Amino acid sequence: MNDGVEATVLITLTGKDRPGVTSTVFETLARFGVEVLDIEQIVLRGRLILGLLVSSPRDWKALRDAVEKVADDLDMSLEIERGAGDNRARPEGRSHVTVLGTPLSSKAVAAIAGRIADIGANIDRIERMARYPVTAIDLHVSGAEPEKLRAILAEEAARQGVDVAVQSADLLRRGMRLIVMDVDSTLIQGEVIEMLAAHAGCEEEVARVTDLAMRGELDFGESLAARVALLEGLDAAALDRVYDELVLSPGARTTVRTLKRLGYRFAIVSGGFSQITDRLAADLGIDFAAANELEIVDGKLTGKVIGEVVDRAGKAKALRRFAAEAGVSEAATIAIGDGANDLDMLSAAGLGIAFNAKPLVQAAAHTAVNVPYLDTVMYLLGISREEIEAADAAAGIVTPAPPLP
Repeated sequence: MNDGVEATVLITLTGKDRPGVTSTVFETLARFGVEVLDIEQIVLRGRLILGLLVSSPRDWKALRDAVEKVADDLDMSLEIERGAGDNRARPEGRSHVTVLGTPLSSKAVAAIAGRIADIGANIDRIERMARYPVTAIDLHVSGAEPEKLRAILAEEAARQGVDVAVQSADLLRRGMRLIVMDVDSTLIQGEVIEMLAAHAGCEEEVARVTDLAMRGELDFGESLAARVALLEGLDAAALDRVYDELVLSPGARTTVRTLKRLGYRFAIVSGGFSQITDRLAADLGIDFAAANELEIVDGKLTGKVIGEVVDRAGKAKALRRFAAEAGVSEAATIAIGDGANDLDMLSAAGLGIAFNAKPLVQAAAHTAVNVPYLDTVMYLLGISREEIEAADAAAGIVTPAPPLP
């Protein structure tokens, strides 16, 4: 051993998992008075992988013999190696890289891992976050700045047909945060204004203008005025019928319910209408809401909106206002949206997520999710499917059984 450098022993045990394996190993190590310097343990399909880095005793060969006997008794494979020094410090530039796929192919994982290696970064640890309805894994990466890593992996993700989110590995990811969501085609399926237009007999024309606006090919304020004008004379009772027709995005209630348990605050910011969003906020327990207000006179829509329009700039302004009211920094906000009018909001947030979004929105956001399940957002926050289901079970909420592998 090098002078002045502590000798260490690296022990790796692999085999069938069963109760008592870890305790048996440590009982053996305790006889030698070694210090535990690092430890990792995972279980895959009933197979245990236990890695230990401990200080080396004076008679390290006696420790080796004792651990070999434990491995034989447990019918486990053993690798044991003596070396110098503690576990190396992880380099600067630490990130969480979350990869989502349906399915997640080995080719895609190889490509992502290859790009990480290409820039000299290292994958220190891998955790599974979910196995259904999407496969999600979280890579702990060191040795590259998150911004550089994000740019490289976004390109590779597009080639491989998977979603990749890169976030700085800091305390902010674990803190209480504010989630700000768009409503149409994000929190709910479909567009409220098109549903109203269906009752007014002008759905096709309104849908065409909506698509142009969401792609950024038409000013949102102008498009809103043009579409709302087509609703003139519609009975206000149609708002109640449309509300009853709303379909939440899969996982929406689970997302709100789970994150509210953890102290998160929620806001919805919509270019739609407060007559719908206020009721939706009350139904889901959402803390803040901002939307346009339809003018109603004598029980009929006038074809106009009242007050300041919640457009692209208005959404970002609402995010900042709600963050101040919630007592969190803008860096502690997460914005989720799909259209061009969400771009300023996504940019203002600490983490902007393009959810099944138009191409220009995906290119501008911090990350993109292209699966229909809103609760996949929680995997980006380090919350696993197993933890979500355990919390629901404790509250008496039954979660459907996962499909068989």
